[in-house]
Amino acid sequence: MATVKQLYRTVSVVSADRVVFNIKGNDYRLVVAIDFDKRIVWIKWLGTHAEYDGIDVKTVAYERPQADSK
Repeated sequence: MATVKQLYRTVSVVSADRVVFNIKGNDYRLVVAIDFDKRIVWIKWLGTHAEYDGIDVKTVAYERPQADSK
């Protein structure tokens, strides 16, 4: 995690595997989970800074949008 913090100075470390990246001058937030052993990054959430204020960053997970039922 120290290397991630060193490379991306604006990243916020939430837990041992979850971090938040600030995008476009903090207009957007990207929440990811990282498995360093497997070298995998999972996108958990992406949204505006205002939307970020309404989520629980520790538990938020990507949800596939529902298809229109027409």
